[in-house]
Order: sequence, then structure tokens, then C-alpha cells
Amino acid sequence: MPLITSAGVGSGLDLESIIKASVDAENRPKMQQFAIKDERLSVELSAIGEVKSALSTLNDTVEKLADIDNFNKRVANITQPTSGDIISVTPTSDISVGNFDIAVTQLAQGSRAVSTDGAFASADAVVSASGGTLTFAAGTNNFNLTVTAGMTLNELRDAINADDNNFGVTANIINTGDTGIGSKLVLTSSVTGSNNNLVITSDTAELDAIETHDATTNPTGGMVIADDDKAQDAKILVDGLVVTSETNTFKDAVQDMTITAKAKSVQDATTLEYETAKLNIDYDRESVNTLIDELITNYNAVIGQIGFRTRIGEPLNGDSSMRSLDDQLISALSKSLTDAGPFESIFDIGLGVDKEGYLEKSSLVRSINDAMDSNFDDIGTAFAGENGVAKELETLLGNYVDSSGLLKQREDSLNSQIKELEDDVIDHEYRMASLEDRLRKQYAGLDVLIAQMQQTQNYLGAQLANLPGFTKK
Repeated sequence: MPLITSAGVGSGLDLESIIKASVDAENRPKMQQFAIKDERLSVELSAIGEVKSALSTLNDTVEKLADIDNFNKRVANITQPTSGDIISVTPTSDISVGNFDIAVTQLAQGSRAVSTDGAFASADAVVSASGGTLTFAAGTNNFNLTVTAGMTLNELRDAINADDNNFGVTANIINTGDTGIGSKLVLTSSVTGSNNNLVITSDTAELDAIETHDATTNPTGGMVIADDDKAQDAKILVDGLVVTSETNTFKDAVQDMTITAKAKSVQDATTLEYETAKLNIDYDRESVNTLIDELITNYNAVIGQIGFRTRIGEPLNGDSSMRSLDDQLISALSKSLTDAGPFESIFDIGLGVDKEGYLEKSSLVRSINDAMDSNFDDIGTAFAGENGVAKELETLLGNYVDSSGLLKQREDSLNSQIKELEDDVIDHEYRMASLEDRLRKQYAGLDVLIAQMQQTQNYLGAQLANLPGFTKK
């Protein structure tokens, strides 16, 4: 039997079209159903994802609203004198609002010791022939330095500056060019405060020229600290009251606030009055307004998504879970407050809901600015208090957007259905391939049978044509 490679070759019939039509009759309706279902699931999954994304963004804002620290910020408004900036301020959330006049009458400084005239002829002068140990101290800080035999002034300077234990002593050499004065060793300490002058001692008289001079305790010391070079405190006037600090930083000079002195105030030569910086400590209204604006924007984005996705013709039209979410959001916003001063709900602090369900700033009861003027701290309680609106919203949104939330479960279910649909398509394609194979086998037998019948017909026709008296019409 000859091999038939294409259906209908033997018989001349268009069996390929018959097979294709038979397979298409089974395949096309089913594939159309699969395509319709796939599109429906994909569109629904996309819609759920958009709503979930909007809810997640809102949840991020609600988490900020649930943090009372975001309502306790204070802002320092400073009006510096015309001569320039003299202070900077860092308030804490505990500070009371108020106004202050601040002047800087003295900046903190460390001490500066200079060697006596003629102590060292040049920077190459030998400090000690036999060596010894120098001890540097300022306040509670100290370190020891070994002076090697034959060390020069240059080498001593470098050794001081390079010592790993150095707490802040800087050594320099000034070459005066005057043979009677020679080279001057200058030691500057960064340790400020009136009782923190640099003190240098040694274990050998050979190093007296490096020790700090003190008329009572060390008259042989060769390093002199002039009156203007002594370590000193910083001093400021706060509303006329003198406040001192070992450094230029004043922590709690005004309770719960840090003031940093940056420059000394200019003093009037006639009145001897110091110029002042005007400091106003106020509630951080801007950050609260920004946070409330963020709530309005992101809440309305959720309401907009729900409204859009549930319209007629949209994938979530008539979806009960979306209607429930919409209702629960309004319910959470409308929560009654019990410990927020005069505010019985957040609609009492300058918020409202329009007829479309969108959140907005409103002055129907009072404006937000009015609420800040009268009861700023209660605004924080209204949102972030134990029974605040943000706590209520956090719980509600968590039920939807958490890893085990309702929308995640919905997404998982839709993804599972899409996966099952993909498996159904694969199974269906296998069945169609089997159907086509079965039809080809059936029609192949028919094709051969018809081809044989045609051959027999042709043979018989030829034989009959050769018979005597047979006339072919």
C-alpha cells in the first residue's frame, strides 16, 4: 500500500479541509471561551491590584498619622541681628511655645600656650639631650608623650600632632626671625571651659621650657598662657539672664531646647547693650498640614479607584467587598473621639466629606488653622491617640493589604484560576491534537479505499472497452 502523506492525495478529495473544519468546529468555541475567561480574570486581577496599591499608599500615610511624634514637632523661628547669625536652635517636642531674646556675650575657647623668648633658637634646636616624658592635660583629658634624646623642636611638634592619644592639642612653630626671640612653640588646646587650661608637666628639669608656667605651682615652666589665651566658658543672655557653658552648646538653657552660640553679639559702645536674636518657638503647623494634605490625597485616590473599578462595564461592578470597603472607610473616619478635647470627631478639626465621598478641608465647624490655634495637641490625639482615627484606619487597612489580607487572598485566588485556565488550555490543545490524529487515521483508510475503487473502475473500464461490440460513449 503506497504511503499517503496528505489526506485526499489518493482519492483526490479535499480531505484536509474536512479534517480542518472538523477540528475547528471543536476547537474554536472552546478557545474563545478560554480567551474570554482569561481576559476577565486578568482585568479583575489588574483592578484588584490598582485598589490594593492605592490602599497601601494610604496605609503608609495612616502609619505616620498613628505616630504621635509627628504631631509633637516644634519649629524654631529665629530673627538674627543685622550683623549676622549668632545662634542656632534645636527644640524638642517637649518644649513649650514662647518667645525669647538671646545674646551671645562670650564664646567658649580653649587655651593657648606660647614658649618664652629665646627658649629655642630655631626649629632645629634640640629640646632634650637625654629625653624624658611630657604629660599634657586639660580638664579630664590627658596623654603622655615620650621625648627621645636629641629630639628637635620640629620633631617634637610632629610627635605631638601625630600622637594617637592626643585629645586635641595642636602644636605649631613660629619662626620670628629675631635672634633674641628665636622660634616660638605654640600649643593650642581644643578643650574649652574656664577651668580647662592646658597644663604640661614633665619628669625632668631638662624639659622645663615645654612645661606650662604657673607662678605658684610651676614658676620654672616656659610655656606661658596669656590672660586672653586662657580657656573660657561660653556665655549667653536669655531674656537678660546669664547662662554659662563649657562649650558653645547650651543644652536646656531653655528647658527642652539646645542653643548653639555661633558668634559673639555686637555690643553698643554707648549703651553697652548687646544685640539679640529674636527666637520664637511654635508648633510645627506646616508638617501637620502637610500630613493632613497627604491623608486627603491618598484617601481620595482610594475612593476614586473604588468608584472607577465598580462602574458599569468595569470588572468590579457590583462587587460586594468594594462596597463594604467604601462603607468601612467612611465609618472609620466618622469614629467618635473620647479623649481629644473639644473634638468629637476629625470633622471637628476642619475636615469634611463631599457628596461624592471625597475627603476635603472644610471650615463648616472650624478650619484646621483655627483648631491648631486653640487645641493643637488635641489634633494629635484625634489621629494618633489610643482611640484615634489613625488606629482605626490602621486596623481596617491591615485587613485588606497585609500579607494575609482580603485583597491578597483575592489576588491569590485569581492567580490560581489563571493557572488552572492555562492548564485547561494545554489539556484542550492535547485533545485537539488527538482528535486531528484520529481523524487523519480514519480519513486515511477512506482515502486508500476510494483510491483502490477508482483503480478497479479504471481497470474494468479498460477491459470492457476492449470487448467486441463495446462502444464507449
